[in-house]
Amino acid sequence: MNKISIIIPIFNEVNSISKLLLHLESKIFQKEAIEIIVVDGGSTDGSQNKLHANFNVRLIEVGKGRAKQMNAGAKVATGNILYFLHCDSFPPQHFDQIITTTIQKGNLAGCFRLKFDYNHPLLMVSQWFTRFNHISCRGGDQSLFITKNLFEEIKGFDEKYIIYEDNEIISRLYAKKQFVVLPDYIITSARRYRENGVWRLQFHFGIIHFKRRLGHPAESMLRYYKKHIL
Repeated sequence: MNKISIIIPIFNEVNSISKLLLHLESKIFQKEAIEIIVVDGGSTDGSQNKLHANFNVRLIEVGKGRAKQMNAGAKVATGNILYFLHCDSFPPQHFDQIITTTIQKGNLAGCFRLKFDYNHPLLMVSQWFTRFNHISCRGGDQSLFITKNLFEEIKGFDEKYIIYEDNEIISRLYAKKQFVVLPDYIITSARRYRENGVWRLQFHFGIIHFKRRLGHPAESMLRYYKKHIL
């Protein structure tokens, strides 16, 4: 039987993590084939205390950095399928069954289409493009499922990337022609857009993507992110 290890990196997510765990509990099709690994990067707001005991949730603690946290979660995972999920992204009904069926068909990695929880014209256009299976339409908020064997084969997340780590690993999966986009939707929070301004944040994300395409190192993109994004 396939088993899915859901890996959720957190850092000061006291207002989000319990909401996500309750959502997962209500949407999972086969609970006995699931484990949830929450990887804390040193939260100081009590996020660790929000992991309710009604479900199979394991907490591990490592240094801050989403790539480092997700690699740590994958290392202790007992599932043959890994599902990396942001704390404010909510997958669809029976997402585990959808992922398992997709992998059984020979698709070893992929994501869902995206919808934001905020109806802004720019975000509506942006989310529409997530239906296309092209690297330029990808982002970490869409989540990532991948077989553990393939994850280990490509050596996991590159921990040099403090930001953009999702796009970096997905680019390697595209290079191996191992990526599908499922027709179901994951709902993600637009809180960063509300905090930074939708047009402003989209502009800065565009610059970061452009820097990556030009071959800028991870440190350059991180400096830009820290300077311009809250």
